[in-house]
Amino acid sequence: MGIRHFLIDMAKVAVTDGLEKKAISRLKRAKHEVIELNVSAKELRAGALKEFEAVIVRGATKLTQEVINASPNLRVIARAGVGVDNVDLDAASDADIIVINAPLASTQSVIELTLSHLLASVRYVPQADRAMRGKKWAKKTLVGTELKGKRLGLIGFGRIGQGVAKIASALGMEVHAYDPYLSEKVAKQHGATLHKNIDALFERCTHISVHCNYSEQTHHLVNAERIQAMPDKGPDGVLCGRHLVNCARGGIVDEDAVSDLLKSDLLTSAALDVFEQEPPDWSHPLFKQDGFHGTPHIGASTLEAQQRVGLDIAKGVISVLKGEKPKHCVNR
Repeated sequence: MGIRHFLIDMAKVAVTDGLEKKAISRLKRAKHEVIELNVSAKELRAGALKEFEAVIVRGATKLTQEVINASPNLRVIARAGVGVDNVDLDAASDADIIVINAPLASTQSVIELTLSHLLASVRYVPQADRAMRGKKWAKKTLVGTELKGKRLGLIGFGRIGQGVAKIASALGMEVHAYDPYLSEKVAKQHGATLHKNIDALFERCTHISVHCNYSEQTHHLVNAERIQAMPDKGPDGVLCGRHLVNCARGGIVDEDAVSDLLKSDLLTSAALDVFEQEPPDWSHPLFKQDGFHGTPHIGASTLEAQQRVGLDIAKGVISVLKGEKPKHCVNR
């Protein structure tokens, strides 16, 4: 049985993690009251949202079962972004709350960041920058490799994975993918070889990029055993090493294993935009490894993506409050 629809002409909408001004203006033009809040987890559990019919969050606000139970008037939870792991979907459904997201807005931005990390890794851009800042001219030691002629393995082959595949193919990479929800026909349409077994993907590819959701099933999906199974020589015969990129979700990659493998030179580079704990523990040995470079979860942090995500989520909230069927509902 699906969640029932409803009509609320003038709703109180809470924005807890910030939102584009144009998106807030759009909500106000639709006659809804928008209030930007800065509340703690304790205040949320105590009922900080009890007067609101809608709440718009990003990744910082955690809407647990306790928070949802303390918010009896909520009818819509809107995640201004893709991942909804900070929302208890079962609790929301039990409370008859529609949960929506904006899955399309940041696609291009994440694609471009992924390629940025891949290129920076194989050309030692972070190491070169560190050396320059230390007044070292490391021209002779920083000899990289090309992406052309190498195999790229994509874990997850949705919109972002397919976008990365398109650019990687244009650069001359051979694209492989693992996605248990994808047909071989779709993979072929995008020029990728689909593997039914994730271990086979690691065994074939010198470069791996993660583009799947986080769940109990994908926790530490990228582990020491699989990374060590990667070849370090491309099909073009070049000894290029092993390279890993994750711009999807923290927790999919075993960070302890990655640190150990970087230290032992079994993994050449690891570039992470997402971490199990955010912000991470800065004392983690990963940050001492020369082959590591990271970004602070900025996959969607472009002006273009932020504008798109704000307007997309505002449209979604307005649609739900009108009693219409939402375009991107994630809990039914």
